[in-house]
Amino acid sequence: MSDSSMDMFKSPSQGNWIRLRTLILLRWWAIIGQITALVVAQRLYNLNLEIGLCYMAVGVAVISNLVASFIYPENKRLSETETLLVVLFDMLQLGLMLYLTGGLNNPFSILIVGPVIVSASALSSRSTMFLGMMAILIVSLLTQLYLPLRTEQGFILQIPQIFVFGNWAAIVIAVIFLGVYSRWIVSEMHSMSDALQATQMALAREQKLTDLGGVVAAAAHELGTPLATIKLTSSELAEDLADNADLREDALLIREQADRCRDILRSMGRAGKSDQMLRRAPLTAVVEEAAEPHVERGKVILFEHGTESDGEPPTVLRRPDVIHGLRNLVQNAVDFARETVWVESRWTEDRIVVRIMDDGRGYPPHVLGRIGDPFVRRRSNTTDTRRPEYEGMGLGLFIAKTLLERSGADLSFANGSDSFKRQSDLAERTGAFVEVSWPRAVMEAEPRSDRAPMGENLQIRD
Repeated sequence: MSDSSMDMFKSPSQGNWIRLRTLILLRWWAIIGQITALVVAQRLYNLNLEIGLCYMAVGVAVISNLVASFIYPENKRLSETETLLVVLFDMLQLGLMLYLTGGLNNPFSILIVGPVIVSASALSSRSTMFLGMMAILIVSLLTQLYLPLRTEQGFILQIPQIFVFGNWAAIVIAVIFLGVYSRWIVSEMHSMSDALQATQMALAREQKLTDLGGVVAAAAHELGTPLATIKLTSSELAEDLADNADLREDALLIREQADRCRDILRSMGRAGKSDQMLRRAPLTAVVEEAAEPHVERGKVILFEHGTESDGEPPTVLRRPDVIHGLRNLVQNAVDFARETVWVESRWTEDRIVVRIMDDGRGYPPHVLGRIGDPFVRRRSNTTDTRRPEYEGMGLGLFIAKTLLERSGADLSFANGSDSFKRQSDLAERTGAFVEVSWPRAVMEAEPRSDRAPMGENLQIRD
């Protein structure tokens, strides 16, 4: 897929996609929790707190929520900067509450990790790093600067310094680990979501082309007889009008245009079929159809279909997902082959197997285990002069793998230099090696033991 078509899949991180209402609701829950903790600490455990300052800190959060609720509409979505400021406000407000209630002696100090996780899940890496450093700075200050917790009798409640240091270390580790962990998970989810959207677009495009070709094929079939009649009649008129040059020229023009209509319909109909007979084809024909767009790209594509002992190739359905998946694999092989690409098809009583190989450099060892993941480059950042028209993003193989696995296939990837180094007749196949294998019952259009009439061709509807 082209870079321009991929723009729509780029994550809107940094875009207006977080609702202010969501953050307001989360803050209300935090406010309720803070008020509950203050009431329990004062009424149940009789702690001597700076209750006025504590409620003032909570009141600031309440006022900010009320202002945001009345000024902005419910459906307002925050930008990257606005979201960062909201989360930073919550972190500073929580830091102030911890300062008023014992610092790291307060067991609720671990909650300072929350805003960092929210940032890692919703904001950019830069914003997450900033909030992470702010969280570490706040807990570092709270180890020395805080108002102690006092009982009603005036005793100071504090834990040994070694536990204060332990709390500080635990919070710092949690900020770093959970921040990085959440960021990685969210990035993987965004990449997979974007790649799946690209896969759906590719499949929809292939289905559209197949359906369009089916309409054209049906039109060519239905118009065949009228065009033949026009051609025959115009030929007879041309013969009868031999003594009238102008009228004979018009008759010949009609015949020529009828031939042109036939040729246009024939060429347009090659993309797909809708006739019930043509919706299925021998495996060999489907494989060659998938590779057809890349036959004239300057590389030799050699087809090897079965052996004499394998018998006739099975008849399979011309499924758009299978054709598009195989086409992507062939494209990948042609892109990186030096001169030759081999496309093999084999079949047994139970399995149908397609293998695609090339004589290129193969998959880099560090990428081999990740083939099929979206947005994984197969080549390094250096320019590959043999593939100037593509910028590898890993989407081609991901789309192929996803579509083929949805059709029931198992895929395996390897390097020919590892697989065929002991077979002299296959030694030149040093590049990428892909094997696609289906259960025969999944692919076969009509089992040999259950062949029946296909019925009438169905009318194509919008």
